[in-house]
Amino acid sequence: MDIRFLESFVTVADYGSIAEAARRLNVTPAALAQRLRTLEQDLGHSLVTRVGRTVRPTAAGLAVLRHARNLIESARDLRAIAANDEPAGLLRLGATATSLTGLLPDIISRLRARHPRIEYFIRPDSSVDLYHGVLAGELDAAVIVQPQFPIPKSTGWLTLREEPLVLIAPEKTELGDLHAVIAHHPFIRYDRNQWGGQIVDRYLREHSLSVREWLELDALDAIAALVSRGLGVAIVPDWAPPWPEGLKLQKRHLPKGGVRQTGVLWNRSGARIAAVRAFVDICGGESAE
Repeated sequence: MDIRFLESFVTVADYGSIAEAARRLNVTPAALAQRLRTLEQDLGHSLVTRVGRTVRPTAAGLAVLRHARNLIESARDLRAIAANDEPAGLLRLGATATSLTGLLPDIISRLRARHPRIEYFIRPDSSVDLYHGVLAGELDAAVIVQPQFPIPKSTGWLTLREEPLVLIAPEKTELGDLHAVIAHHPFIRYDRNQWGGQIVDRYLREHSLSVREWLELDALDAIAALVSRGLGVAIVPDWAPPWPEGLKLQKRHLPKGGVRQTGVLWNRSGARIAAVRAFVDICGGESAE
C-alpha cells in the first residue's frame, strides 16, 4: 500500500474537498481521485462520499482514518530512523502566538538551510496545551512560556528570551507614577489561565495594585490594539517583534517587574531525536545572539 495514497485520503478527510486536498498535496484533482479509487479497491470498501459540495468519510473511512494517521506517522519515523543519526523526517513543533511570529521563522530558516531533509508540522496553541502535547509525545518540541514548576527529567529546557513586564498605554496618556496609571485607568488583563497572564497577576498582587478591569483575554496582539485605540492600559511581557503595525501607544518597563521566560521544551528521546537535537542546537545559537 502506497503511503501517499493514505496521505491523500487523510487530507481529503481533513479538508472535505478533493480540490483543496489536491492543491495542498500539489497534485491534480484527477490524480488524487485516482489515488482514492486505488486505495478503496485495495481495502475493498468505499472510504468517502459526496454530501453536497463536500466530501466526507464513510463509516468505513472513519474506522480507517485514525489508523491511517498512525501508519503515516510511523512511515515518517522510518525515514528518520533510516537516516542513521542524520537530522531528517518530520519534526512536530508547537509554538505560542508570539513565538510563532517572533522567534520560530528565523529558527526554522536557519535549520532548513543546515538540514534540508527535515520536514515540519507546526501546531499553534497555548503554552499549557503545548506543554502537555510534548509530554504526551504528540509534539517533539515546543516554544512556550517556561512553566513555574519543575519539568520531567524526560524533557529538556532551553531559555530563548527573557521578556520583562511592560506597561502599555495610549500614546497621549500622562505617564508619571506607573502604578497610579495602572490603578486609575481602565485595565485590560492578560488571561490568568495562561502562564504569562499568571506572571502579570502575581505582579499586581505583590504590589497590592487594584485595577479597574473591564476585559480579560489571551491575545497579546489584540490587547495592544485595544490599548492603541485608547480603550485602557495593560501589563504585558515585552514579546519578540513584530508587534502589530501602526500602534499608537507608549511602553514603559515596570519597576521591580516580573519576567516571562520563553524557551524550547523538548523530548529527550524518540525516533526523531536527531532532528530534535538539531532544532535545539539552532535554538541555542539563536538565544546566544
